[in-house]
Amino acid sequence: MSEDVFIVGVGIHPFGRTPGLSGLQQGVFAVRQALDRAGLAWRNIQFAFGGSDAAGNADTMVSELGLTGIPFINVANGCATGGSAMFGAYSTIKSGEFDLGLAVGFDKHPRGSFSPLPADWGLPDWYGETGLMLTTQFFAMKIQRYMSLYGITSHMLGAIAQKAFANGVLADHAWRREAVDIDTILNSQMVSDPLTKFMFCSPGEGAVALLLASGRKARELGLPAVRLRAAAVRTRPPGSFEVFSPALDLERGGSPTSVASQAAFAMAGVGPEDIDIAQLQDTEAGAEIMHMAENGFCADGEQAAWIEEGRTRIDGSLPVNTDGGCLACGEPIGASGLRQVYENYVQLTGQAGARQVPGKLRLGYSHVYGAPGVSAVAIVER
Repeated sequence: MSEDVFIVGVGIHPFGRTPGLSGLQQGVFAVRQALDRAGLAWRNIQFAFGGSDAAGNADTMVSELGLTGIPFINVANGCATGGSAMFGAYSTIKSGEFDLGLAVGFDKHPRGSFSPLPADWGLPDWYGETGLMLTTQFFAMKIQRYMSLYGITSHMLGAIAQKAFANGVLADHAWRREAVDIDTILNSQMVSDPLTKFMFCSPGEGAVALLLASGRKARELGLPAVRLRAAAVRTRPPGSFEVFSPALDLERGGSPTSVASQAAFAMAGVGPEDIDIAQLQDTEAGAEIMHMAENGFCADGEQAAWIEEGRTRIDGSLPVNTDGGCLACGEPIGASGLRQVYENYVQLTGQAGARQVPGKLRLGYSHVYGAPGVSAVAIVER
């Protein structure tokens, strides 16, 4: 019989820029914070999964945390690295092999855009020579096509960014903690049409640690906990159009997000209508809009009404990206997916402070997406 899995502790190093601290050290900070808050010691942790994109191997943090000999698995899966680390920890506890483990993600990216190489992603040199390895161009083309098909406007993109920065003001761990009005967003420097500079997230720094436990161990510890009802990771199906796709198939298919979302809902035995709060990948403002539909919360094109009616604000019917998402927090790749789960944990346990969603929250949903077309979805329950 498979074990129930609970998140019993969380830790976070603030996102942004932290001169003088490596990404690995930020990861250690997050782990120690999670342990301290839970009243646990490193020697109590039986296994770990961790990852980063640009800040080194996660398992080397044992040099600072302690040489206890535990199995520590390094994870690298693009922007879904954090979600994949959590999936590994979830699956390990669910198997019954261990009772208490860690999922940790961290990163420290240099300033400027990400600079992936075509050969690392199985692509020919011409793909990079045309500029398509610069992901800002891909995302701009994708949202342009979506806007044309479903009536999304630049003003809606601006409204998503405005909401993100407003929420970031209320989140202690966010990088961008100043509100930005919609006129400033729309009239700021154009990066890749139709996306202005305030509509993109920035590569950054930060770390998140989650402590996962079996149901038996969670009851023994007696800590504030949320049940991890589902954790799903999926890659792209035929006909999808994803980051680093060199072509668009004439016969379109689904997306890794839609496949992962459907799997998670089936695993949890709930539907989109049951979710109380959601954290969705928002590499840029258009991504949040498209992912609202891909995750099943609305039909393509219905986002216009959702945005106009404020349904995704903190006081709306389905608050989305309540800590400001990637737009306000930045994107340290290894930590980003775990930040979403951290946010749902503090919201469901009533510890979100000024950004606390009103009312009783039962189910939280998180979704992360990354190159070359991989998505991770988690559903937690209080």
